[in-house]
Amino acid sequence: MNSKLIVYFSHKGENYSKGKIVNLTKGNTEKAAEIISKISGAKLFEIKAEKDYPNKYDDCIEVAKKELKENSRPKLVNDIDITEYDTIFIAFPNWWGTMPMPVFTFLEGKDFSNKTIFPLCTHEGSGLGRSEVDIKRFVNGANVLKGLAIVGSEVDTAEKAISEWINKNI
Repeated sequence: MNSKLIVYFSHKGENYSKGKIVNLTKGNTEKAAEIISKISGAKLFEIKAEKDYPNKYDDCIEVAKKELKENSRPKLVNDIDITEYDTIFIAFPNWWGTMPMPVFTFLEGKDFSNKTIFPLCTHEGSGLGRSEVDIKRFVNGANVLKGLAIVGSEVDTAEKAISEWINKNI
């Protein structure tokens, strides 16, 4: 077994970028996940909540804040069996200092024993926040590597940084 998987959560629509709101047809984290796949050959799996997040930025962050405060676990559209993968990239935007709650839903209850976890976070200034600590709460028995934080508005030029991060750890 030496297969790789990228699980990612990404938000299309209005996003904060360099001090203003921009409308994205493809979320920054999705772009980063595609770069990881190109470099590593890993299979892509998108974490999608049953209920879409609002397109408008201000509405979306309010929903995200409420979910975090309530420690909610939004239902997901689908799931994937991670048994056959030994390396799992977990990519997500920083929402209120950690991962979006659908990522928590995905992680909860899975067996990550003997797997290597690569956390990647897109952000606009807040870095990884406490997401690495939060990931470690759910992936007992896994080797969680130092995460990579990519400024979302710079993801289109981040291939070199992502490649160096992957190659340093594989």
